[in-house]
Amino acid sequence: MIRPRFVALAAALCMAALCNSALAATPLRATLISPDPDPRLERSLLERAFLGHTGGPAIDGLQVALDEGQFELDAADAAIALTSKPAATLEAARAAAQAAEKAGAAVVLTDLPADWTLAVADAVKLPVINIGDASDRLRQQDCRARLFSITPSERMRSDALAQTLVSRKWSKLLMLVGPTPEDQLRAATAQASAKRYGLQVIGVKAFELSGDPRKRDLANPLLLTAGSTYDAVWVIDSDGEFARGLPYRIVLPRPVVGDAGLVAVAWHAQFERYGAPQVVRRFAKAAKRPMTASDWASWMAGKALIAMATTAPKGPNAAWAQALAKTPIDGSKGGSLSFRPWDGQLRQTLLLTDGQGVISQAPIDGLLHPTNVLDTLGADAPEKLCKVTR
Repeated sequence: MIRPRFVALAAALCMAALCNSALAATPLRATLISPDPDPRLERSLLERAFLGHTGGPAIDGLQVALDEGQFELDAADAAIALTSKPAATLEAARAAAQAAEKAGAAVVLTDLPADWTLAVADAVKLPVINIGDASDRLRQQDCRARLFSITPSERMRSDALAQTLVSRKWSKLLMLVGPTPEDQLRAATAQASAKRYGLQVIGVKAFELSGDPRKRDLANPLLLTAGSTYDAVWVIDSDGEFARGLPYRIVLPRPVVGDAGLVAVAWHAQFERYGAPQVVRRFAKAAKRPMTASDWASWMAGKALIAMATTAPKGPNAAWAQALAKTPIDGSKGGSLSFRPWDGQLRQTLLLTDGQGVISQAPIDGLLHPTNVLDTLGADAPEKLCKVTR
């Protein structure tokens, strides 16, 4: 016969378990907004696998990070509910963010162009994590108080290359620049990095891939690189087609850097330090493809969500943004990574790769900084253009 007091005790224990379960079942809600259709995921581009280009959908890296962090979430009685929303236009992205906020989301993640990301950040009062756009203006003149960026900025990548060139004493540069507006902006950034580290740009030449026979010379590497003396050729080609064919086809026996040859990226599948091989294997098992720099950014976004969920700040949405800003994150690149207070950019080591393996890292050894050597990559605090307070 079961005694009544044991029944009462069992009922009390059951109620406690249900209460704990109910508390744990209240998740941090996050919404990922991605373009659909996404031109970066066009089949021919994915097949070419240009260095620095997107390797697949952002949800892959996010899901891997959340699966890895499940034990940590369980230990903290925390949970994350991630939803993915496609957006065909800027207006659709804005509407998706507003709908997510009304549905109780605590954070929005964007894998969108710069203008779309700004529209999202202006439409909600939530922290917004940019994982897909490298535009410096998101960290500078067009920054927002609750906008954080995980993917390295264009200035960070060009600074990493400039530091590497200085360390090799390749000080005279010939720049080859593509025809798109994005190429022109990136060329200006590259020249700013060259100036910052004392490199000499001895010439800037335009190239163009075209079926027009009158423009054939504009795509000829021998003609473009003749008539100058240089230590390296820095090619800026957002499309990637011209740059890929440039190494070993220039007049002088010199290295090519930029968008081919030696490329600065956030991540490479052949990185072999700080637990990176284990991360790469887990991602490859889940996504059935190698882990690229864009995948690392989305994986880090998942790690940031876990940090927010386990911190569990109390109060308004601003508390979530403050928790994100103050919580260090392990990115398997050595040491804890954190967001810069002046522009919301994630500090991080960058990898220099030829596509086959990791050649070196930036910041380079021996480089000094008053507070954090990672701030030698990208806009440092004294040169900030971002005027918001975080």
